[in-house]
Amino acid sequence: MFQQHMKRKRISRLKLKSISFFILCLSIHFLYIEPSYALNPKTNVTLSGVVKDNTTNELLIGANIYVVELLKGCKTDSDGKYSIRIPNGTYNIKISYIGYKTKEQLLTVNKDMRFTANLESGVKLQEVVISSKKKNENLSKVDMGVQGLSNIEIQKVPALMGEVDVIKAIQFLPGVQSTSEGSSGFSVRGGSADQNLILLDNTNIYNASHMFGFFSVFNNDVVKNAELYKGNLPIRFGGRLSSLLDVQIKDESPEKVKGIGGIGLISSRLTLEGPLGSKTSWLVSGRRSYADLFLKLSSDPDKRSESIYFYDINAKVSHRFSAKDKIYVNFYSGKDLFGTSSEDFSYGNTLASTSWNHVFSKNIFSHLSINYTNYHYELGSSMENSQITWKSNIQDLDLHLDINHHITNKIRLNYGLSSTFHQFEPALIKRPGYPNYRIQRSYALEHCVYIGLDEKVNDHISLKYGLRTTIFQNMGKASVFSYDKNYEVNDTSYYKSRKIYHTYIRYEPRFGIVYQLDHNSSLKANYAHNVQFIQIANNSDSGSPLDLWFPASKNIKPQQANLYSFGYFRNFNQNTIETSVELYYKGLNNIIDFADNAQLLFNDKLEGEVRTGKGKAYGMEIMIKKNTGRLTGFINYTLSRTERTIPGINNGKAYLAPSDKTHSVNLMLSYKCSKKWSISAGWVYATGTPVTYPTGRFEINGEYYPIYSGRNTSRKKDYHRLDLSATYTPTKNPKKWYQGEWNFSLYNAYWNKNPWMISFDQNTNSGIPKAQMTYLFGAIPSITYNFKF
Repeated sequence: MFQQHMKRKRISRLKLKSISFFILCLSIHFLYIEPSYALNPKTNVTLSGVVKDNTTNELLIGANIYVVELLKGCKTDSDGKYSIRIPNGTYNIKISYIGYKTKEQLLTVNKDMRFTANLESGVKLQEVVISSKKKNENLSKVDMGVQGLSNIEIQKVPALMGEVDVIKAIQFLPGVQSTSEGSSGFSVRGGSADQNLILLDNTNIYNASHMFGFFSVFNNDVVKNAELYKGNLPIRFGGRLSSLLDVQIKDESPEKVKGIGGIGLISSRLTLEGPLGSKTSWLVSGRRSYADLFLKLSSDPDKRSESIYFYDINAKVSHRFSAKDKIYVNFYSGKDLFGTSSEDFSYGNTLASTSWNHVFSKNIFSHLSINYTNYHYELGSSMENSQITWKSNIQDLDLHLDINHHITNKIRLNYGLSSTFHQFEPALIKRPGYPNYRIQRSYALEHCVYIGLDEKVNDHISLKYGLRTTIFQNMGKASVFSYDKNYEVNDTSYYKSRKIYHTYIRYEPRFGIVYQLDHNSSLKANYAHNVQFIQIANNSDSGSPLDLWFPASKNIKPQQANLYSFGYFRNFNQNTIETSVELYYKGLNNIIDFADNAQLLFNDKLEGEVRTGKGKAYGMEIMIKKNTGRLTGFINYTLSRTERTIPGINNGKAYLAPSDKTHSVNLMLSYKCSKKWSISAGWVYATGTPVTYPTGRFEINGEYYPIYSGRNTSRKKDYHRLDLSATYTPTKNPKKWYQGEWNFSLYNAYWNKNPWMISFDQNTNSGIPKAQMTYLFGAIPSITYNFKF
């Protein structure tokens, strides 16, 4: 009783400290509000509006609005909107955006005023690189560990088999590692792949892979931009420990139908978009691989019956009811199918969402969305008179309300709420003539409220702080097992349908500060406390479509991470060259791993295989990036270490996490040779991943079996690879209704045999176990023809 009482007191003190910390930070802005606003607010008015492309009417994110006489400005938000408070008067307003001509406008502002700026592209369309940030934003923004990539930047990355890929592009960024050769899974600052929140237009994607991870679900023709947050997530997002990958689909309002597409060796794609009246626009896109079509040409009847392909369908419709209201409807469906005459396997994602943007006033904007996601897979076998089918899925239905409130030009308030219903279906097995076998479904509710402030204290200091409160509830119908210290079941509790039988409440404070030393350099510090309530049961570092997600429960506490980061940022040559050094430390609690030889599939007592403990990840990331000119690109270096200490694993001693890679170097360069030719090269080096090798063997009846040492005490061979790409764009023929280009790429140019899997043959005549390395790719050339009209 005394121990439980003391535990409750410690938890209460922790909650009180978190809330007190936030209230203290919340009060800071009252000390720094500009005196002119406080003493005479009636002299100030609001200038607001949107910034758009004058040809496509696309809203421009991150465009700069600058009031010359006042030496102050702002930028547009994720909806292309801006709002700035200024005194009455006549001002010269400059609106600028990378890739567009700067627009200057003389405005007399004597009351609240709305001004829409239409910018003209400053270079030819095929050369435009649209960036969602101003030139020195890497110095002035509070966030650390944030990397953004535009559609054009992603296209420059040499692609595996010609398939341009968002996830393959972010794997070149500092602190980001591929989980295995060719995989779309990625590790951020030592985290596992399931610790990354992946969003497509604000809708969660649980498995972002095609073809077992060789490609991702993102069709780059519909991608507007992608941003990766490494730890300190925006306050409106949570539920993961390591990162957020936020992928946004194009939102243009073209005046006429236009299209873009490509024909490659693996797949082809086509995207069409256009107007429907004056207020509605639409986009539809499809992509399909066609290896199965070549199999049908085989002389082998068995080959002709095989299927192996994937497809994607994206659709988006937007309608503007008025200057204050706009609605979006998004849909995505993707699937992979592998089949023979007797067996088949498929997996895929289905996503749908509806969102409504509303302007309450000059300073208050809201975004309301309803989102649905379903990741599912199915295996089937049919042999003679026997058939069997195995199905599994995870589904979410969630509601999000986000509000942006521009209190003053220096203070912006963000607040909102969300609620998610989770349904987990581990396994449903059907066999004609037999009763269905089902591993128990799990249900959970996840609610969140949040509030955050962005504050510019003065010309040197800016703050960003906030608090999330998340409530996670397990819900019946359920049979819940209790386990003893040996992980054996000693009791079972039963709960009826829709019964809330367990609740977690967790607080997630976040804080960031930037101190701008001068116009060219700044110092930053960030802190974030992240909590994760759902995770994958998978003990393979190479990834698998057979993802089995399961929730926190009475037996499994939510995973938690405290992330501390500090960085120095400096720009050179008028912000054309960016450099940074970031240090980070991540302390992990209730981190999850699995017992040796754990049975993860078809196990209704999966929680008995889970082991939890502590972990830590720390490192340094160095980045040099050149943004403009004929030669652009970056080079980065990461020094890191990730380890875990979990009772019941490795005799309770610390061991390296599967994602640990001590050294990592990434180089990405693009060069514009002429108006027709451009070339790109990417080189990757990383320390080999930790692995457990056998250190001996024993014999039973003439068969040899391995004896293993401690977990992850060895490493695979170091990984390195060079990718090359060249693009040829002919001069446009005015008589043709389309424009085309050719892309040539070479993956793993010098044919390095990077290890994918190491296996051991124990039964050898020599008496010594024989190690065998399996590698996936040698040098892979590809060619793709891209077109647009």
